[in-house]
Amino acid sequence: MGHDHHDHHDHHEHGGAHHHDHDAHDWARMAPLLEAEAELYAPLYRSALAWTAREAPAPGLVIDAGSGPGVVSGLLAESFPGARLVAADGAAPLLERAAARAERLGYADRFETLAGDLPDALGGLPYPADLVWASRSLHHLGDQRAALAAFAGHLAPGGTLALLEGGLPARYLPRDLGFGRPGLQARLDAAHEDVFARMRRELPGSVAVAEDWPALLTAAGLKHTGSRSFLLDLPAPLDEPARAFVTTMITRLRSMGEDLLDADDRATLDRLLDPGDEGSAHRRPDLFVLAAHTVHTGVRVS
Repeated sequence: MGHDHHDHHDHHEHGGAHHHDHDAHDWARMAPLLEAEAELYAPLYRSALAWTAREAPAPGLVIDAGSGPGVVSGLLAESFPGARLVAADGAAPLLERAAARAERLGYADRFETLAGDLPDALGGLPYPADLVWASRSLHHLGDQRAALAAFAGHLAPGGTLALLEGGLPARYLPRDLGFGRPGLQARLDAAHEDVFARMRRELPGSVAVAEDWPALLTAAGLKHTGSRSFLLDLPAPLDEPARAFVTTMITRLRSMGEDLLDADDRATLDRLLDPGDEGSAHRRPDLFVLAAHTVHTGVRVS
């Protein structure tokens, strides 16, 4: 998870929600949220993969680096029907879910998992990959520059590395909720940025680097071939799975930012999370999901 832990906000995480805990038990506990997030974001991922497929039209081997529970692995299987897929992740319990999903959706005959810390786990690949997909997993690795070089090193000549990092913070809430101080979402974003920066600092071997992804792809020996952002637009009123996801995300942001939010905002969040309150996230009709993720691609030219 980071592993795609497409962290929900991983929020930045796995299909997913920010993962700031890194042992297997924590990732396993996060699995339902990671799956819910990735399933919610599936329209965005499908658009991103359709664009990526123009760079890597018919890959023989596709690696989902930091696959988490494998929702996006399934979308890769759908987008590249002739490809063999390897889901690589540091959390074995999430890979078990990925394998079960492959059985359920009918691509298990061309799917395998590789458990181990990234990027070292990719040393277990049988041969170089034509596409390495790394979706919000790189930011869980201490030395992002070194990890990108390692990912690039597992590409066949002409192979593509597709890196999903950055974009825009997700929006769920109207600017004015009708109670509390307007602009709560922006203050939650600021608290999340502080938590995310702390998570990065505390990673083993953490190295600060300017997150100029095209430049980092170039430094990894690749030719930067494109960057594009993809939108998830789920307007109000949300269906129940989306509402449940948003409520869970607000709950996570509330606990994450406990020491970073003032008393008024904490009180607003308490009301927003009270199922008995008409104005709560459980009941109000104006929740939505609006988010953008950016994909950067680079090709190994030799």
